Amino acid sequence: MRETCAGSQTVGPFFSIGLEYLCAQPDPATVAGAIIVRGRVLDGEKQPVPDALLELWYADGDGHYSDQTGEGASVPQCLPRGFARIATDAEGRFCLGLQKPGRVEMGDGGKQAPHVVVLVFARGLLRHLITRMYFPGDRANEEDPVLQSIPARRRATLIPKQDPANPSSLEWDIRLQGEEETVFFAW
Repeated sequence: MRETCAGSQTVGPFFSIGLEYLCAQPDPATVAGAIIVRGRVLDGEKQPVPDALLELWYADGDGHYSDQTGEGASVPQCLPRGFARIATDAEGRFCLGLQKPGRVEMGDGGKQAPHVVVLVFARGLLRHLITRMYFPGDRANEEDPVLQSIPARRRATLIPKQDPANPSSLEWDIRLQGEEETVFFAW
């Protein structure tokens, strides 16, 4: 009798169960003046990646990162401002409401364009992926050293599409592989 070996399998869902309390976010529609970012995490065949986790870090409107937490607050309020964790749904979708960050100073006195640092965690990834989301139409994008270091044809993977009827509504898909793969960084 011939024995067959099946490939190893991962178990899950990991993120929606284990980190649900850290993913609590206010309804984006209730955040005054918020920019709403909707999108999907997609694999190399443009299929949705359910149960992925996005961890986002962004500066306040003045370009400063916060390291302060509130004492005695519930978990979502005690996380630093400018930090969010969002799990994708069964269709790989996510939605985030945030205030547009300011320009962050660099060590040489220059400033980066407003952006959000995004870490992507998903089943099948041995380590997280790091990317950035920039804001469409922002003139500072033309001066940002990180964005400008990327070949021009690939920069669009880091800039969401803006709804012409609603400038505060952005659509940004994160593609893990394939022709339109999002630019990921090795920092």
